[in-house]
Amino acid sequence: MTLPVSEPFLENVALAPLSTLGVGGQARFFLDASAEEQIAAALDWAQKHGVFVTILGGGSNVLINDRGVEGLVIRVRVRGIEERGFTDNAGRVLCEIGAGEELDRVIVQAIESGYGGLECLSGIPGYVGATPIQNVGAYGQEIADTVITVRVLDRATRRVEVFDNAACRFTYRNSMFKSEQRHRYVILAVTLALTPNGSPRVHYPEIVRELSLRGGDPGSLADVRAVVLAVRRSKSMVIDSADPNRRSVGSFFVNPTVAAEQADDVEARARAAAFEAQPMPRFPVGERVKLSAAWLIERAGFPKGTIDGAVGISTRHALAVVNRGGATAAEILSFARRIREAVLERFGVVLVAEPVLIGFPEEDVSSLG
Repeated sequence: MTLPVSEPFLENVALAPLSTLGVGGQARFFLDASAEEQIAAALDWAQKHGVFVTILGGGSNVLINDRGVEGLVIRVRVRGIEERGFTDNAGRVLCEIGAGEELDRVIVQAIESGYGGLECLSGIPGYVGATPIQNVGAYGQEIADTVITVRVLDRATRRVEVFDNAACRFTYRNSMFKSEQRHRYVILAVTLALTPNGSPRVHYPEIVRELSLRGGDPGSLADVRAVVLAVRRSKSMVIDSADPNRRSVGSFFVNPTVAAEQADDVEARARAAAFEAQPMPRFPVGERVKLSAAWLIERAGFPKGTIDGAVGISTRHALAVVNRGGATAAEILSFARRIREAVLERFGVVLVAEPVLIGFPEEDVSSLG
Protein backbone atom coordinates (compact mmCIF):
# COMPACT_ATOMS: atom_id res chain seq x y z
CA MET A 1 0.00 0.00 0.00
CA THR A 2 1.30 3.45 -0.90
CA LEU A 3 1.21 6.03 1.85
CA PRO A 4 -0.02 9.46 0.73
CA VAL A 5 2.81 11.96 1.16
CA SER A 6 0.45 14.51 2.70
CA GLU A 7 -0.36 12.31 5.67
CA PRO A 8 1.80 12.63 8.82
CA PHE A 9 2.11 8.88 9.32
CA LEU A 10 5.20 6.86 10.08
CA GLU A 11 5.73 3.46 8.51
CA ASN A 12 6.87 0.16 10.00
CA VAL A 13 7.09 1.43 13.57
CA ALA A 14 8.18 -1.02 16.28
CA LEU A 15 5.42 -1.38 18.87
CA ALA A 16 7.27 -3.41 21.50
CA PRO A 17 8.97 -0.30 23.00
CA LEU A 18 5.52 1.29 23.36
CA SER A 19 4.26 -1.58 25.53
CA THR A 20 5.19 -2.30 29.14
CA LEU A 21 5.36 -6.01 28.27
CA GLY A 22 8.02 -5.21 25.68
CA VAL A 23 6.73 -7.58 23.01
CA GLY A 24 5.05 -7.19 19.63
CA GLY A 25 5.83 -6.53 16.00
CA GLN A 26 5.54 -3.41 13.87
CA ALA A 27 2.69 -1.15 12.91
CA ARG A 28 2.42 -0.81 9.12
CA PHE A 29 1.34 2.80 9.66
CA PHE A 30 1.57 4.80 12.87
CA LEU A 31 0.35 8.19 14.05
CA ASP A 32 1.01 10.03 17.30
CA ALA A 33 -2.16 12.12 17.48
CA SER A 34 -1.84 15.17 19.72
CA ALA A 35 -5.01 16.84 18.43
CA GLU A 36 -8.56 15.58 18.03
CA GLU A 37 -8.62 16.80 14.44
CA GLN A 38 -5.70 14.50 13.62
CA ILE A 39 -7.63 11.50 14.84
CA ALA A 40 -10.68 12.32 12.71
CA ALA A 41 -8.52 12.94 9.63
CA ALA A 42 -6.65 9.67 10.18
CA LEU A 43 -9.92 7.75 10.44
CA ASP A 44 -11.08 9.35 7.18
CA TRP A 45 -7.83 8.31 5.48
CA ALA A 46 -8.08 4.77 6.81
CA GLN A 47 -11.65 4.41 5.62
CA LYS A 48 -10.75 5.73 2.18
CA HIS A 49 -7.89 3.24 1.80
CA GLY A 50 -9.56 0.28 3.51
CA VAL A 51 -7.08 0.24 6.39
CA PHE A 52 -7.99 -1.23 9.79
CA VAL A 53 -7.40 1.15 12.71
CA THR A 54 -6.08 0.22 16.15
CA ILE A 55 -6.17 2.72 19.01
CA LEU A 56 -3.26 2.72 21.46
CA GLY A 57 -2.78 4.59 24.71
CA GLY A 58 0.06 4.27 27.19
CA GLY A 59 0.71 0.62 26.32
CA SER A 60 0.45 -0.58 29.92
CA ASN A 61 -2.46 -2.96 29.36
CA VAL A 62 -1.88 -4.50 25.93
CA LEU A 63 -0.42 -7.68 24.46
CA ILE A 64 0.68 -7.03 20.88
CA ASN A 65 1.03 -9.84 18.34
CA ASP A 66 4.55 -10.74 17.22
CA ARG A 67 3.39 -10.19 13.64
CA GLY A 68 2.47 -6.64 14.49
CA VAL A 69 -0.47 -4.76 13.05
CA GLU A 70 -1.15 -4.65 9.34
CA GLY A 71 -3.00 -1.37 9.47
CA LEU A 72 -2.90 2.03 11.13
CA VAL A 73 -2.10 2.39 14.85
CA ILE A 74 -3.15 5.72 16.35
CA ARG A 75 -1.60 6.56 19.69
CA VAL A 76 -3.87 9.11 21.34
CA ARG A 77 -1.72 11.84 22.88
CA VAL A 78 -4.38 14.54 23.29
CA ARG A 79 -3.40 16.36 26.48
CA GLY A 80 -4.65 19.11 28.74
CA ILE A 81 -6.09 19.47 32.24
CA GLU A 82 -8.85 22.05 32.48
CA GLU A 83 -10.39 22.84 35.82
CA ARG A 84 -13.93 24.01 35.30
CA GLY A 85 -15.13 27.12 37.11
CA PHE A 86 -18.03 25.35 38.77
CA THR A 87 -18.81 22.32 40.92
CA ASP A 88 -21.45 19.61 41.00
CA ASN A 89 -24.21 19.31 43.61
CA ALA A 90 -21.82 17.63 46.03
CA GLY A 91 -19.37 20.55 45.91
CA ARG A 92 -16.82 18.65 43.87
CA VAL A 93 -14.59 20.39 41.34
CA LEU A 94 -15.00 19.29 37.73
CA CYS A 95 -11.79 18.73 35.73
CA GLU A 96 -11.70 17.81 32.05
CA ILE A 97 -8.59 15.79 31.25
CA GLY A 98 -7.23 14.93 27.83
CA ALA A 99 -7.10 11.21 27.02
CA GLY A 100 -3.34 11.37 26.43
CA GLU A 101 -2.47 12.64 29.90
CA GLU A 102 -0.55 10.21 32.10
CA LEU A 103 -2.84 9.10 34.91
CA ASP A 104 -0.24 9.37 37.66
CA ARG A 105 0.68 12.93 36.61
CA VAL A 106 -2.98 13.87 37.01
CA ILE A 107 -3.08 12.23 40.44
CA VAL A 108 0.00 14.15 41.58
CA GLN A 109 -1.55 17.42 40.44
CA ALA A 110 -4.85 16.60 42.15
CA ILE A 111 -3.17 15.81 45.46
CA GLU A 112 -1.03 18.94 45.29
CA SER A 113 -4.28 20.89 44.83
CA GLY A 114 -5.85 19.13 47.82
CA TYR A 115 -8.39 17.28 45.68
CA GLY A 116 -9.46 13.83 46.83
CA GLY A 117 -10.85 11.00 44.73
CA LEU A 118 -7.83 9.50 42.96
CA GLU A 119 -5.22 8.90 45.68
CA CYS A 120 -5.59 5.10 45.82
CA LEU A 121 -4.98 4.88 42.06
CA SER A 122 -1.45 6.27 42.53
CA GLY A 123 1.24 4.49 40.58
CA ILE A 124 -1.05 2.90 38.01
CA PRO A 125 0.68 3.40 34.64
CA GLY A 126 -1.01 4.45 31.43
CA TYR A 127 -3.10 7.29 30.03
CA VAL A 128 -6.34 8.75 31.36
CA GLY A 129 -8.20 7.77 28.19
CA ALA A 130 -7.85 4.10 29.05
CA THR A 131 -9.23 4.41 32.57
CA PRO A 132 -12.96 4.39 31.71
CA ILE A 133 -12.50 1.46 29.33
CA GLN A 134 -11.69 -1.08 32.03
CA ASN A 135 -12.90 1.01 34.95
CA VAL A 136 -9.41 1.17 36.42
CA GLY A 137 -9.34 0.65 40.15
CA ALA A 138 -7.18 -0.25 43.12
CA TYR A 139 -7.39 -0.44 46.91
CA GLY A 140 -11.07 0.41 47.16
CA GLN A 141 -11.26 3.15 44.51
CA GLU A 142 -12.42 2.99 40.90
CA ILE A 143 -12.31 5.66 38.23
CA ALA A 144 -16.10 5.23 37.98
CA ASP A 145 -16.34 6.86 41.42
CA THR A 146 -15.25 10.19 39.94
CA VAL A 147 -16.20 10.06 36.25
CA ILE A 148 -18.86 12.60 35.31
CA THR A 149 -18.63 12.38 31.51
CA VAL A 150 -16.53 10.73 28.81
CA ARG A 151 -16.14 12.59 25.51
CA VAL A 152 -15.60 10.35 22.52
CA LEU A 153 -15.29 10.31 18.75
CA ASP A 154 -17.59 7.84 17.02
CA ARG A 155 -15.35 5.96 14.58
CA ALA A 156 -18.25 5.29 12.21
CA THR A 157 -19.97 8.67 12.07
CA ARG A 158 -17.03 10.94 13.08
CA ARG A 159 -19.37 12.69 15.51
CA VAL A 160 -18.17 13.78 18.92
CA GLU A 161 -20.46 12.46 21.64
CA VAL A 162 -20.54 12.80 25.41
CA PHE A 163 -21.61 9.98 27.73
CA ASP A 164 -22.49 10.49 31.37
CA ASN A 165 -21.46 8.05 34.08
CA ALA A 166 -24.59 5.91 33.82
CA ALA A 167 -24.32 5.63 30.03
CA CYS A 168 -20.79 4.21 30.39
CA ARG A 169 -22.30 1.18 32.15
CA PHE A 170 -19.42 0.72 34.55
CA THR A 171 -19.04 -2.59 36.33
CA TYR A 172 -16.07 -4.23 38.02
CA ARG A 173 -13.10 -3.69 35.63
CA ASN A 174 -15.47 -3.22 32.74
CA SER A 175 -17.58 -0.72 30.80
CA MET A 176 -19.40 -0.49 27.51
CA PHE A 177 -16.14 0.70 25.94
CA LYS A 178 -14.53 -2.65 26.75
CA SER A 179 -17.50 -4.88 26.01
CA GLU A 180 -20.24 -4.35 23.45
CA GLN A 181 -18.84 -1.08 22.05
CA ARG A 182 -15.13 -1.91 22.25
CA HIS A 183 -14.32 -0.96 18.65
CA ARG A 184 -16.72 1.93 18.16
CA TYR A 185 -15.33 4.94 20.04
CA VAL A 186 -12.06 6.79 20.50
CA ILE A 187 -11.95 8.40 23.94
CA LEU A 188 -10.87 12.04 23.69
CA ALA A 189 -11.32 13.37 27.21
CA VAL A 190 -12.64 12.41 30.62
CA THR A 191 -14.30 14.80 33.07
CA LEU A 192 -13.75 13.89 36.71
CA ALA A 193 -15.37 15.28 39.86
CA LEU A 194 -12.77 15.68 42.63
CA THR A 195 -13.34 16.77 46.21
CA PRO A 196 -11.58 19.92 47.49
CA ASN A 197 -10.00 19.31 50.89
CA GLY A 198 -11.29 15.79 50.49
CA SER A 199 -10.51 13.00 52.91
CA PRO A 200 -8.66 10.01 51.45
CA ARG A 201 -10.67 6.89 50.85
CA VAL A 202 -8.90 4.48 53.16
CA HIS A 203 -10.94 1.30 53.44
CA TYR A 204 -8.66 -1.37 52.03
CA PRO A 205 -7.20 -3.40 54.94
CA GLU A 206 -3.71 -3.56 53.45
CA ILE A 207 -3.51 0.22 53.11
CA VAL A 208 -4.94 0.77 56.61
CA ARG A 209 -2.34 -1.60 58.05
CA GLU A 210 0.59 -0.07 56.17
CA LEU A 211 -0.45 3.45 57.15
CA SER A 212 -0.40 2.40 60.78
CA LEU A 213 2.95 0.63 60.49
CA ARG A 214 4.56 3.59 58.73
CA GLY A 215 3.04 6.21 61.02
CA GLY A 216 1.14 7.80 58.15
CA ASP A 217 -1.83 10.09 58.57
CA PRO A 218 -4.99 8.42 57.19
CA GLY A 219 -6.41 11.91 56.67
CA SER A 220 -3.54 13.02 54.44
CA LEU A 221 -3.86 12.57 50.68
CA ALA A 222 -0.07 12.72 50.33
CA ASP A 223 0.51 10.09 53.03
CA VAL A 224 -2.04 7.75 51.48
CA ARG A 225 -0.41 8.18 48.07
CA ALA A 226 3.01 7.42 49.57
CA VAL A 227 1.74 4.23 51.19
CA VAL A 228 -0.09 3.11 48.05
CA LEU A 229 3.10 3.61 46.03
CA ALA A 230 5.13 1.68 48.61
CA VAL A 231 2.67 -1.22 48.57
CA ARG A 232 2.56 -1.28 44.77
CA ARG A 233 6.35 -1.14 44.59
CA SER A 234 6.61 -4.10 46.96
CA LYS A 235 4.54 -6.04 44.41
CA SER A 236 6.45 -4.74 41.36
CA MET A 237 3.31 -2.87 40.31
CA VAL A 238 5.06 0.40 39.45
CA ILE A 239 7.32 1.11 36.49
CA ASP A 240 10.90 0.64 37.65
CA SER A 241 13.69 0.06 35.14
CA ALA A 242 15.76 -1.76 37.79
CA ASP A 243 13.01 -4.25 38.68
CA PRO A 244 13.38 -7.68 37.00
CA ASN A 245 9.59 -8.04 37.15
CA ARG A 246 9.02 -4.74 35.30
CA ARG A 247 7.95 -6.17 31.92
CA SER A 248 4.31 -6.90 32.62
CA VAL A 249 0.83 -5.44 32.37
CA GLY A 250 0.39 -5.57 36.12
CA SER A 251 -2.51 -7.88 36.89
CA PHE A 252 -2.93 -10.18 33.90
CA PHE A 253 -6.27 -11.59 35.09
CA VAL A 254 -9.32 -9.97 36.66
CA ASN A 255 -10.41 -11.11 40.10
CA PRO A 256 -13.45 -13.30 39.28
CA THR A 257 -16.88 -12.60 40.72
CA VAL A 258 -19.06 -15.66 41.17
CA ALA A 259 -22.34 -16.71 42.78
CA ALA A 260 -22.12 -17.46 46.49
CA GLU A 261 -22.80 -21.14 45.82
CA GLN A 262 -19.86 -21.34 43.45
CA ALA A 263 -17.62 -19.60 45.96
CA ASP A 264 -18.60 -22.24 48.51
CA ASP A 265 -17.71 -24.95 45.99
CA VAL A 266 -14.31 -23.38 45.31
CA GLU A 267 -13.58 -23.21 49.04
CA ALA A 268 -14.62 -26.86 49.46
CA ARG A 269 -12.26 -27.88 46.66
CA ALA A 270 -9.45 -25.97 48.32
CA ARG A 271 -10.08 -27.67 51.67
CA ALA A 272 -10.24 -31.07 50.00
CA ALA A 273 -6.84 -30.42 48.46
CA ALA A 274 -5.53 -29.49 51.93
CA PHE A 275 -3.96 -26.26 50.71
CA GLU A 276 -4.24 -24.55 54.08
CA ALA A 277 -6.40 -24.37 57.15
CA GLN A 278 -7.20 -20.66 56.82
CA PRO A 279 -10.38 -19.63 54.99
CA MET A 280 -10.19 -18.74 51.34
CA PRO A 281 -10.22 -14.97 50.72
CA ARG A 282 -13.66 -13.88 49.50
CA PHE A 283 -15.27 -10.47 49.32
CA PRO A 284 -19.00 -9.71 48.95
CA VAL A 285 -19.95 -7.70 45.85
CA GLY A 286 -23.70 -7.20 46.02
CA GLU A 287 -25.25 -10.66 45.79
CA ARG A 288 -22.06 -12.14 44.34
CA VAL A 289 -18.62 -12.91 45.72
CA LYS A 290 -15.27 -11.66 44.46
CA LEU A 291 -12.43 -14.19 44.65
CA SER A 292 -8.70 -13.59 44.58
CA ALA A 293 -7.32 -14.57 41.19
CA ALA A 294 -3.79 -14.57 42.63
CA TRP A 295 -4.84 -17.04 45.35
CA LEU A 296 -6.42 -19.34 42.77
CA ILE A 297 -3.42 -19.13 40.43
CA GLU A 298 -0.91 -20.04 43.11
CA ARG A 299 -2.97 -23.00 44.27
CA ALA A 300 -3.46 -24.19 40.71
CA GLY A 301 0.27 -24.77 40.42
CA PHE A 302 1.67 -21.37 39.43
CA PRO A 303 3.27 -19.81 42.51
CA LYS A 304 5.18 -16.55 42.50
CA GLY A 305 8.50 -16.94 40.70
CA THR A 306 7.33 -19.71 38.35
CA ILE A 307 9.63 -19.80 35.30
CA ASP A 308 8.88 -21.12 31.83
CA GLY A 309 11.74 -20.09 29.57
CA ALA A 310 11.54 -16.35 28.91
CA VAL A 311 8.09 -16.10 30.53
CA GLY A 312 7.07 -16.47 34.13
CA ILE A 313 5.13 -15.29 37.15
CA SER A 314 6.44 -12.26 39.00
CA THR A 315 8.47 -13.09 42.09
CA ARG A 316 6.34 -10.58 43.97
CA HIS A 317 2.78 -11.06 42.72
CA ALA A 318 1.08 -14.14 41.30
CA LEU A 319 -1.24 -12.04 39.12
CA ALA A 320 1.60 -10.61 37.04
CA VAL A 321 2.77 -12.56 34.00
CA VAL A 322 6.21 -11.21 33.14
CA ASN A 323 8.50 -11.11 30.15
CA ARG A 324 11.77 -12.20 31.74
CA GLY A 325 13.67 -10.94 28.70
CA GLY A 326 13.37 -11.99 25.09
CA ALA A 327 9.88 -13.46 25.37
CA THR A 328 7.47 -13.43 22.45
CA ALA A 329 3.80 -12.53 22.52
CA ALA A 330 3.01 -16.10 21.49
CA GLU A 331 4.88 -17.46 24.51
CA ILE A 332 3.07 -15.08 26.85
CA LEU A 333 -0.29 -16.00 25.36
CA SER A 334 0.45 -19.73 25.67
CA PHE A 335 1.59 -19.35 29.28
CA ALA A 336 -1.53 -17.34 30.19
CA ARG A 337 -3.73 -20.03 28.64
CA ARG A 338 -2.03 -22.70 30.74
CA ILE A 339 -2.73 -20.71 33.89
CA ARG A 340 -6.34 -20.22 32.89
CA GLU A 341 -6.83 -23.92 32.11
CA ALA A 342 -5.21 -25.00 35.40
CA VAL A 343 -7.48 -22.75 37.47
CA LEU A 344 -10.54 -23.97 35.57
CA GLU A 345 -9.60 -27.62 36.03
CA ARG A 346 -8.82 -27.35 39.74
CA PHE A 347 -11.46 -24.87 40.88
CA GLY A 348 -14.05 -24.63 38.10
CA VAL A 349 -13.46 -20.87 37.82
CA VAL A 350 -12.95 -19.12 34.47
CA LEU A 351 -10.36 -16.35 34.64
CA VAL A 352 -10.69 -13.42 32.24
CA ALA A 353 -7.60 -11.61 30.98
CA GLU A 354 -7.25 -7.87 31.65
CA PRO A 355 -4.95 -6.77 28.79
CA VAL A 356 -6.28 -5.95 25.34
CA LEU A 357 -4.95 -8.28 22.65
CA ILE A 358 -3.81 -6.28 19.63
CA GLY A 359 -3.25 -7.81 16.20
CA PHE A 360 -4.54 -11.24 17.22
CA PRO A 361 -7.35 -13.15 15.49
CA GLU A 362 -10.67 -13.22 17.27
CA GLU A 363 -10.26 -16.86 18.34
CA ASP A 364 -7.13 -15.90 20.32
CA VAL A 365 -8.99 -13.03 21.97
CA SER A 366 -11.87 -15.32 22.88
CA SER A 367 -9.50 -17.93 24.31
CA LEU A 368 -8.70 -15.56 27.17
CA GLY A 369 -12.26 -14.50 27.82
